[in-house]
Amino acid sequence: MPVTLFTFDRADEADWIVVNDGVMGGRSSGFVAVQDGTLRFTGTLVTQGGGFTSVRARRDADLSGEDGLELRVRGGGRPFEVELDDGTRGYGRTVSRRAPVATTADWAVVRVPFSAFRSSIFGRPVNAPPLDPSRIRSVGLYLLDGRDGAFRVEVDYIRSYRGAAGMGAGG
Repeated sequence: MPVTLFTFDRADEADWIVVNDGVMGGRSSGFVAVQDGTLRFTGTLVTQGGGFTSVRARRDADLSGEDGLELRVRGGGRPFEVELDDGTRGYGRTVSRRAPVATTADWAVVRVPFSAFRSSIFGRPVNAPPLDPSRIRSVGLYLLDGRDGAFRVEVDYIRSYRGAAGMGAGG
């Protein structure tokens, strides 16, 4: 049975926190709002000195038995990455588990299999155990596509799925 992580029906469903590249000297800016049943992540990406902006929320979930995440998204063609935190640490740091998500100008359901999530620390790949879906602690979205300029990503829902193979945007 799919596990719904976020439906964005209420602005206070979760506390979404923006983390911009200013933590490393960058000048990107991201903003998040939950309105009209969607999460809207907007801002400006500046690749010089950083090149990322992200938003994340705590969500404890056991997704064991599920095959991946399903998101209904639109974003004008700019790809972003979805992040799951399962609490894994390496080299004294939290291991980031991220996978790419394509967007189009129209709403599309995108499936991201857990096997697509890659492990990194501060953007550098690391050798770590695979993502543990039974220990999800938070969900995040990252924009780091290397293109300067304004962006807008909207998410209608985030939930798990079981069964059919992963689908790309529009699939």
